Amino acid sequence: MGHIDDYYPASGRVILHVDMNAFYCSVHEAEEPELYRGKPTAVAGSVELRKGVIVTCSYAARSRGIRTGMTVRQGLKLLPELIIIQPDFHLYRKYSNAFMNIAYGYTPLLEATSIDECYLDITGSKQFGTPLDIASEIQHRIREELSLPCSVGVAPNKLLAKMASDMKKPNGLSVLRIRDVQNVLWGKPCAELFGIGRKTADKLRKLNIQTIGQLAAAEESLLVSVFGVTGSWMKRAAAGIDHAPVVAEREQSKSIGHTTTLPKDVTTLEEARRILLNLSDQVGRRLRRQGLLSSGIQITLRTPDMKTITRSRHLPNPTETTEDIYREACQLFERHWKPGLPLRLLGVTLQQLITKEDSAIQLDLFSYEQQPKKESLTRVMDELRNKFGESAVLTAGMLSEDPSSLIRDHKRRGTSLQMDFERNLGEDHQNKRQDATKKDE
Repeated sequence: MGHIDDYYPASGRVILHVDMNAFYCSVHEAEEPELYRGKPTAVAGSVELRKGVIVTCSYAARSRGIRTGMTVRQGLKLLPELIIIQPDFHLYRKYSNAFMNIAYGYTPLLEATSIDECYLDITGSKQFGTPLDIASEIQHRIREELSLPCSVGVAPNKLLAKMASDMKKPNGLSVLRIRDVQNVLWGKPCAELFGIGRKTADKLRKLNIQTIGQLAAAEESLLVSVFGVTGSWMKRAAAGIDHAPVVAEREQSKSIGHTTTLPKDVTTLEEARRILLNLSDQVGRRLRRQGLLSSGIQITLRTPDMKTITRSRHLPNPTETTEDIYREACQLFERHWKPGLPLRLLGVTLQQLITKEDSAIQLDLFSYEQQPKKESLTRVMDELRNKFGESAVLTAGMLSEDPSSLIRDHKRRGTSLQMDFERNLGEDHQNKRQDATKKDE
């Protein structure tokens, strides 16, 4: 683990800014790919569409000259095949909660600044890998699990993380350090510095301050005389300095979920159960880490043609155990899956979350006797895995060679899932398992 420390500052912070790309249009594309994938689309915020204004447009539309702020009439004149979509804020909120829940799994320090962007302070998230590992894994999971593109900025503060996420769109991943500011930012016009609007940039121009570099070199007293205390902030910001903390506004997660996209179709109950066990294990770990109990469970199934089915049920008693989560997930699955129906994605989400202190659990006599033993065993297993890695203590059912077992491996799950699965299945499985154990040590 020592080498990962080298990627984190001894003092100071590591901040990510996650910015969803063309969010509203991307959500419609994810929801109905057969209608919208790769097409020029625009969401317009008016019931009378022809008089409406384009709120956002897809990258396919942007490449043909469509811009946010155009009227629908202008857009259709320029591009007659432009598809105009009515806004659906319920749908946007659903996807917003989903992408933030993915990000929230890596740090409780999450600040949502709008429906489609958030800051994460990952200074204390070393257990998930280097800052770039975490950024690319969040980006990959949002793309795989939600079919949405996003850009991520990695930096020592919020200002630079925001500037970094704007550097490459869509699907960008950019790092911006204090030492990069002079080369990357100082030649740009002041209006490109986050927090400086057009009017402020016009005022700066009258002072003969055109670029971010000139702003960094300007006399602070001059800036304060014109802009007040904002003048001091602007000079610091132009040098890449920002002390604003990430303000975690979430009291607690509304739900905790995990999905996995599989490299080949799952068609048997046995395969599905193994995947559900690994998913239940991981959501249970995250639930307990936050000191919560769940009173509801939802499963997500997606077929190869991208049809998504979600089914949920209320639990008789709030729970935190993997055993309960797995049992309920399997029951839901068996009730709603048609045998032989191929699946490309499976997910388990815990809902109706409450803190342990707030719960008065109604237990039957047998459960009451078993509960303390169960809790202490679970706690010991969690502590061992916190210390020695996710694969330190596993139940027999988790020791499969199928890709769902990679859900526990923050390094390898994701794109490498495909490669692992497609390798020659006749390889010596024992060697593979030994390698995985070494990685986790």
